[in-house]
Amino acid sequence: KVGDLTPNQSGRPDPYTRPMARTFVEAIVASHAAGGLGHSPPRPGDIVWLRPAKLMTHDNTSAILARFKSMGATRVAAPEQCVVVLDHDVQNKTASNLAKYAAIEAFAREQKVEFHPAGTGIGHQVMIERGHVRAGELCVAADSHANMYGALGALGVAVSRSDAAGIWASGMFWWEVPQSVRVVFEGRLPQGATGKDVALLLCALYPDDVLGAVVEFDGPGGATLAQDDRLTISNLTTEWGAIAGVFIEGCAVQADAGASYAATITFDLAAVSAHVAGPDTLARAVPVSVLARERIAIQKAYLVSCANGRLSDLETAAELLRGRRVAPGVSLYLSAASAAVQAEAEASGAWSRLLAAGAIPLPSGCGPCIGLGAGLLEPGETGISASNRNFKGRMGSSEARCYLSSPAVVATSAAAGFICGPNAIATTAPQRRITRHALAVPPSEVVTPGEPSRITGRLVAFLADGIDTDALCPARLVYADGASRDELARALFGSIDPAFAGQVRPGDVLVCGARFGIGSSREQAVTALMAAGIQAVVAESLAPAFRRNAWNNGFPAIEHPALVRALRDRLPDASRAAAFTNESITIELAWLPPVARDLIAAGGLDAFLRARRAKDGD
Repeated sequence: KVGDLTPNQSGRPDPYTRPMARTFVEAIVASHAAGGLGHSPPRPGDIVWLRPAKLMTHDNTSAILARFKSMGATRVAAPEQCVVVLDHDVQNKTASNLAKYAAIEAFAREQKVEFHPAGTGIGHQVMIERGHVRAGELCVAADSHANMYGALGALGVAVSRSDAAGIWASGMFWWEVPQSVRVVFEGRLPQGATGKDVALLLCALYPDDVLGAVVEFDGPGGATLAQDDRLTISNLTTEWGAIAGVFIEGCAVQADAGASYAATITFDLAAVSAHVAGPDTLARAVPVSVLARERIAIQKAYLVSCANGRLSDLETAAELLRGRRVAPGVSLYLSAASAAVQAEAEASGAWSRLLAAGAIPLPSGCGPCIGLGAGLLEPGETGISASNRNFKGRMGSSEARCYLSSPAVVATSAAAGFICGPNAIATTAPQRRITRHALAVPPSEVVTPGEPSRITGRLVAFLADGIDTDALCPARLVYADGASRDELARALFGSIDPAFAGQVRPGDVLVCGARFGIGSSREQAVTALMAAGIQAVVAESLAPAFRRNAWNNGFPAIEHPALVRALRDRLPDASRAAAFTNESITIELAWLPPVARDLIAAGGLDAFLRARRAKDGD
């Protein structure tokens, strides 16, 4: 039976009998709630309907349109709420991609939705440049780096394609209120350290501490960070595993005194130096002064992406390359975060200096960062990038290696031909300083009336931590709207366990490690699992975007750390490759919250909203 998503399904006494202090995210939720909450303030675990101030979609608008129509909708409910920016596959000049772009533009014009063609820039940068992101507002995007909006004091949240279609149809989406973690910045960044180094260190030092939470950046050190550093740090909270990362200093919306946090992290900016993450992971960050001793040769370098493609990044790189050339055998690829940024760099002379050094210009867009277009890593190559992800196979071949760093390190490495930084001075790295708190109002237990549903299947264990969505569905299929279920199934885990697709069979239940589904918010990560016949995923912990996508597609995704810990002892090799057992596993859907059970019972968000629209007579 398709139930109604009521504003509060937490199971706690309702309404609260006393006012409670609110975190930043709880204040934003209260101000953007679509209908009464039934109590004040909202608390972690509450399921609420929210009306965002803005929604950005990009090349995925084409796929979202198909979901929109499947919901029985024909008109965008609030055109002023929506922005379309074509930015991902902008180098693709094939007839099919140009036709797709033309259809997207026609839809946007027909629906009176603001539209920006290919070449305008990366959507998140365009949203900020055009004034669509404002402090104290909820702004969402059908893209995982919506977190970047937090640099301006907005709550930037990634939503799925299904969610975006639902927002077009109704102006609203459902959301589970997350816990909050406070990060207190102390000190000031020393010369040569950047916001990118801060972000890489946070990912490496605290890999599991903010998963599924909203991070509030605060403290006296935060006020010393340049705006571009804030943009980079907020952007990479996605890779950190957070739902969002917000700088609240000076914002009109503030957390109340006495607000409840899951944890407080204290981070000394003065101890930061230039670092490099990788290869192929953000869980390892090494001072560039240490890595330089290994003289790791590179073949490709990248000054690209919404993480580090702004004017200050390009000017820093251009100054370091003044009078120098890219080393023989190295290709340096260059793409500004937007056409406006490129125009600024051209006016300042930074663009011409980079070209004079041998940089290869690319159109403003996502390009190699997402593994599309020119300049991808070939088998056996090593690359260093100023982008936000270095997952295996993300920027090209799964047989290549990729490191992440700041634009300064990328530029210096490109000129030297091996990974190195502009200086060899290393300070003491920040230490782990985290205090965990007992929440004043902890999330409630799930209460399930009646007999719970069960799923039974063959146990397949793949217990590696941090399996990302690039491993579940490669970029080459993400924007191939005609990709078949067979293609999705055959590509599943191809970059990390090529034998998997030949051994999985319909009805299997997959058990995974921590942070499963981290990375891109691509919905095909879920549909690839479903195409392979996997009927449910149980993980030590789930990346928030993946979990949301799973439920929106009617796919059971459950967290059960104790089961995973037990299997690690029994199946030690399952951390390197999938273990196909002869055992069966039964899971209870009672482990899921009511919203997930409703969506699974309906067969996904499309069917749920279609039934709701029919019930409401729309």
